[in-house]
Amino acid sequence: MTLLSLLAAILLEQIRPLPVRRVFNEPIAAFARFIEDRLNDGQAHHGTIAWCFAVLLPSALALLIYTVLFWLQPVAALLFNALVLYLCMGYRFHSHAYGRIHAALRANEVDQARLLLAEWRGGSYDLTPSEEISRLAMEQAMVVGHRQLFALFPLFILLPGPSGVLLYRLSERFATLWAEGREPGFTEFGRFARRAFMVIDWLPARITAVAFSIVGDFEDAVYCWRTQSGLWPEKNDGVLISAGAGALGVKLGNPVRQSGEVLDRPEMGTGDDADVDYLYSAVGLIRRTLVFFLLLILLASIAGWAGG
Repeated sequence: MTLLSLLAAILLEQIRPLPVRRVFNEPIAAFARFIEDRLNDGQAHHGTIAWCFAVLLPSALALLIYTVLFWLQPVAALLFNALVLYLCMGYRFHSHAYGRIHAALRANEVDQARLLLAEWRGGSYDLTPSEEISRLAMEQAMVVGHRQLFALFPLFILLPGPSGVLLYRLSERFATLWAEGREPGFTEFGRFARRAFMVIDWLPARITAVAFSIVGDFEDAVYCWRTQSGLWPEKNDGVLISAGAGALGVKLGNPVRQSGEVLDRPEMGTGDDADVDYLYSAVGLIRRTLVFFLLLILLASIAGWAGG
């Protein structure tokens, strides 16, 4: 059932990509504001209560619905799994954004690439040269490839029904919406959401980094992961970017121009400097990683059927 649900959700997203912002992100943002208005007084324990209400309760409800459906009709439970996966993925939205940036840089339309990058990542890139745009796009592709796709697989397998998938997606959304330091009063309120997501994402991020290493240059990926990941401000993102850059044999990170200033960032990866020619290599890495995960799940399913 796990493999069939995954295949159905991935196929559905390929055929009819979900308008993520309108269908998922905007309703969740409205829900987050609703909770903030009623619970945010700047205290950490109220942020913890809000997180449990916004993340744990829907995840538990999804588990309850799955359990009832499985007891009544297993096929309905399978369809419910696929539907929740489809709603939580949203990877095609990000792959389209990445593809448009790639096409703009290929056509030497740097101003257009800057606008597309700002729309995708946020911030302003008016003075950012094409080489830095390529680096930022590749880093974003690795992170969203993990968060919108690969991270869901282990949680879907380890936790019953779609509860793990919904737990991950909602925790990721509320960690962003209630980001620490976003404005006065949110530092304490959003602290638990940020820490909870770091804990939830700890294992999936490392599983994805292992997959990057296996489908790419294993030795360089492991070396960069071991020596560079701890230098990145967001530790889980550092694991993904360092392993992905090492797997591709390319240098990411390094200072970039964003929002009118130069951001000092550590070097990640090894080998050549990233440019537009490497953008397609990052797509290949993500595609190979997806095939790797699906093969792994297929082998596990076959072993389970044979053992049963």
